Parts: sequence; structure tokens; C-alpha cells
Amino acid sequence: QVQLVESGGGLVQPGGSLRLSCTGSGTIFSIYAMGWYRQAPGKQRELVASVTSGGSAKYLDSVKGRFTISRDNAKNAVYLQMNSLKPDDTAVYYCNLDPPRADWGKGTMVTVSS
Repeated sequence: QVQLVESGGGLVQPGGSLRLSCTGSGTIFSIYAMGWYRQAPGKQRELVASVTSGGSAKYLDSVKGRFTISRDNAKNAVYLQMNSLKPDDTAVYYCNLDPPRADWGKGTMVTVSS
């Protein structure tokens, strides 16, 4: 059973940056595409960014040019560097396989506010 743990969220002012981390256990990460998802209050969870096992990335249009997803297969980890944050980025951020097949972790809260 895959267990996912997200970290790195917090409160940041508009224009600021955060780096989210996700580590997993229970499976071999390296063979799967991994994604970062987010769920804002009152909204459905959405895929923000994903990266294939080979390192090819894709992004939600609203975060292109601001967010960068990366992975370290040796550490079973995936990261999300978020720059130029906006209030609309406020959400709980989760990682999972893409498409999601593992149990969801607790996520990490990102709040963008002045």
C-alpha cells in the first residue's frame, strides 16, 4: 500500500515562493507518473502539475511559468517549486500518482495572503 506524506506548505505573501515536498513508501515511485493536486475551499480537487518517470512535465495553464515539478526517484520524492504565488493558489496541496491511484495523504496547506 502506498503511503504519501506532503510537506512544505505555509502562509506566504502574494509574489512569494514555497517549495513543497512529497515522499512515498510502499511502492517503486520511479515507474509511475507523479502529480501534485490541489483543492481550494468549495472547489473540486484539480491536477496542478505532473511528471512522468522520464521527467517530462505538464502543468495547469494557470500555473505555467510559475510552478516547476521535479522528482528524485532514488529518494521516492517529488517536489513542487512555486514562485510568484497568487491568492488564487490558496489550497490544500496533495501528491499522488497520475492518474491518482493511491490513498490520499493529509496534504499541506498553502495560504497566499497579505
